Amino acid sequence: MPTINITACPLVKGSRYPSPYDEPCRNKQSQALGRASDLTQFGVNLVRIKPDAWSSQRHWHQHEDEFVWLLEGEVILVTDAGRETLHAGDCAGFKAGVKDGHHFINESAVDALLLVVGTRDDRDHGEYSDIDMRFLAGHYSGTGGYYETKDGKKLG
Repeated sequence: MPTINITACPLVKGSRYPSPYDEPCRNKQSQALGRASDLTQFGVNLVRIKPDAWSSQRHWHQHEDEFVWLLEGEVILVTDAGRETLHAGDCAGFKAGVKDGHHFINESAVDALLLVVGTRDDRDHGEYSDIDMRFLAGHYSGTGGYYETKDGKKLG
């Protein structure tokens, strides 16, 4: 049956970032809805960002398009262009290969709920705009996907 029982999807808290980069994202929760129906070509994640938490470190993807729809609440979208407030119903898209890092910050007093859809390309790699970290290809196959400094020193 293709129906997804969201309440049965595992709830992942925080991020996989090495310390101290994980701290701003500790009050984020996500559920991999795409995995629940064995989708392989794109990922679908339901992401809850608690007040004062971030969705991620500001990053960009080399081989993955990303689409985000804000279902509930209010967040600040941060890109190279600056800060923009998004409200429930607003959407944003990020094209693969564009080196303009993005992330969402919840500066409100209530939870924000995002639906995040992105390509699942094992070749994907990218960088974090504001910190000395990048992620490597191999995340989906388990053959890599770890973090390193921008000059190649493995982290975590």
